[in-house]
Amino acid sequence: MDVVAHSNSVLGDNNGDDSNPLRNISADVAALGEASNGGGIGEEHEALIIRLASRSADIRSIAEVCHSSELHSLLVSISESQAMPEHVLEFVGLVEDNPDYRLVVQANEMSMRIAGEILIVHRFLLDHYKTRFPELETLVRNPVEYARAVKAIGSLADITKAKLEGILPNATRMVVIVTGSTTTGRVLTSEELLRVEDASSCLLELVDAKSKIVDFIESRMPLIAPNLTEVVGSSTAAKLIVEAGSLTALSKIPSCNIQVLGKSQHTATGLSSLSIKKHAGAVYYSDVVSGVPEDFRQKMLRKVSAKCALAARVDSQNGAPDGAMGRKFREELDAQVEKLLEAAPINAIKPLPVPGEGPKRRRGGRKARKAREPYMVTELQKQRDRLQFGKFQDEVIVMDEMQGLGMMGQSVGHIRATQMNNKAKAKVAKKYEKYMKAPTGPAASGIATIAFTPVQGFELINPQADDLHRKKRAKVEQDKYFASSTPFLGKRDAP
Repeated sequence: MDVVAHSNSVLGDNNGDDSNPLRNISADVAALGEASNGGGIGEEHEALIIRLASRSADIRSIAEVCHSSELHSLLVSISESQAMPEHVLEFVGLVEDNPDYRLVVQANEMSMRIAGEILIVHRFLLDHYKTRFPELETLVRNPVEYARAVKAIGSLADITKAKLEGILPNATRMVVIVTGSTTTGRVLTSEELLRVEDASSCLLELVDAKSKIVDFIESRMPLIAPNLTEVVGSSTAAKLIVEAGSLTALSKIPSCNIQVLGKSQHTATGLSSLSIKKHAGAVYYSDVVSGVPEDFRQKMLRKVSAKCALAARVDSQNGAPDGAMGRKFREELDAQVEKLLEAAPINAIKPLPVPGEGPKRRRGGRKARKAREPYMVTELQKQRDRLQFGKFQDEVIVMDEMQGLGMMGQSVGHIRATQMNNKAKAKVAKKYEKYMKAPTGPAASGIATIAFTPVQGFELINPQADDLHRKKRAKVEQDKYFASSTPFLGKRDAP
């Protein structure tokens, strides 16, 4: 069964088809394993575990995977593959045609089912052993340690005689012995004891089988996808390939979709989804993402997914079989993590000035003096601001306000006028100096009159120009007609 189908059958009894209960149970067990590997066990999964663990009193009916021929044949195939020498494992061609690749996909699917069944068997063991030692559930949380402690204690009336050395830590072992001496449980019957021992043995077998499968997957992933393994690890790389269907299919998936590969679809149960993490797929629970603080995980998830997409494309084309490209990607990710986690730079504290020093001298110059001139205090302003003792000052009204004149007009002597700085004056070229001179002569006054004539009506006449013309005509008439200085006076009219 493909793992993608698990998301559509989570808690199949609520939303799925009940015509095939075995198929629904298998889908639910696989969904529990997927949630267990992703760290997403919630209240709805706890309810599902209790329901599956209480459907029968026989452990063989509960643990279907543990007693199935499919698991035993898979373990045999794994042992045969691990016994082969390394040169036989070398394969040329498409990765999907590699026998070890197909075995890895099958083993990864089985590992998820085993993880889900471990949770169910553990709950079965808790429910049936609480008759003897109900406090042990709260003292020992680990399923493996709990199963081993149950096998060691069994139905002993005196728990202090149980050999718990090497099974539980010293502190936990001491608490278990003290609590067991005052427990309210009763001694189990032979039938109950047999049921509990079978459940403990089944749980330990499942854990051992899962350990072998995980070791096999991790040993084969560097041969199938070496670059992808270098980026996210062998376990996460196997999950991504199984979710995508094949390595070639994974290479065609964009990085934004790789983020959600392996995400558990808990919303199909109809219960609350507040605890569901957004885009929390297989990559989110890898070491490279889960190893950073919670605030930076979403950012690292995007970065790692992008590198996974590149590494999968390299592996699909059998590029970099030694994993050099994947190691380069992982080094870049580690450098980015260090950059994210480095402390913010400390702002330098500016020291205070040495006490006793005067103000800092500033440079002067022509521009500085020119900039200060409009704001300089004049002599008139200085006299206005002065007051003579015992005398009233004159006041004037300026813009509807009364202002005092101070000592203006009472000082002896003259107020010195502002001195012009000839060096600072703007220079004018010589050819433009004639335009700068004030006009002289009779026309400089600019006086004009308006005269009324019968031909043109109102006319603007310059009387000075008219007088100058009359004087010129009178002077010409006094001179001789043929004189050299006589100008041309026009054509004489015929008699």
